[in-house]
Amino acid sequence: MKLDQAYSGNVFICSSEDYENSKAVIYGMPMDYTVSFRPGSRFGPSHIRQASVGLEEYSPYLDKSIVDMTYFDAGDLLLPFGNAGRSLEVIGEYIGGLLADDKFPIGLGGEHLVTWPVIQQMYKKYPDLILIHIDAHADLRENYEGEPLSHSTPVRKAAELMGGKNIYQFGIRSGSREEFQFGRENINFYPFEVAAPMKEALPKMGNRPVYVTIDIDVLDPSAAPGTGTAEAGGITSKELLEAIHMIAGSDVNVVGCDLVEVAPIYDHTEQTQIVAAKMIREMLLGFVK
Repeated sequence: MKLDQAYSGNVFICSSEDYENSKAVIYGMPMDYTVSFRPGSRFGPSHIRQASVGLEEYSPYLDKSIVDMTYFDAGDLLLPFGNAGRSLEVIGEYIGGLLADDKFPIGLGGEHLVTWPVIQQMYKKYPDLILIHIDAHADLRENYEGEPLSHSTPVRKAAELMGGKNIYQFGIRSGSREEFQFGRENINFYPFEVAAPMKEALPKMGNRPVYVTIDIDVLDPSAAPGTGTAEAGGITSKELLEAIHMIAGSDVNVVGCDLVEVAPIYDHTEQTQIVAAKMIREMLLGFVK
């Protein structure tokens, strides 16, 4: 007899084994093949799950508890190590299946390139999709050292697919001069801050479908040192929680989300995955209707 895994740390806390009746599905994308500085985010999904057992089930912010929800943790996708192109195909095929089953996908990264095939599938189902991107980095390069499949390119690819004016970027504080120029000219671009500009931007999105992608490095390294490309001058975990709750309380229709770039090896205190697990709980409770 298989033992209940809900509090084992092998799955996100309180996960159900009932896929059919689960509205949301948590899944891991353990890929870090294209990072330009420090690898290790392939271990992010499993460490976020382990940290999740330290969470309370109840969110006092939202007055909701995850014990009152049914969601499924599918585990990590089996990705061909070192083959970024094929890995993205595997992720895209999996997301296509979840959307066909009318599930709400919640992805755990992995480097940020893993979000690209998710956006492709989301846009296929929701042609009026809006992308909310919360990150320290613009991710607007066309390529990195000549390589178009890079963790620095997913939002540029999204802009070419769905149009830059359907993308809102918050907290960006690092990138090339060309990326910042492209962002300012082509995207709803809000550098350095998150909560204040989001309050201004959310009413403009109406009730359109929205995909939310969060890179943990939007936080200051003092709050989340366990990431591949840490950037000084980031926001607090309190401000990121405020932003998630602001999205949850707005009129937009969130149809999926992910949190990426947790690299546990650089944080022996484990605070990064602890913060990430709490953000996932708040997104579960706030976004999944």
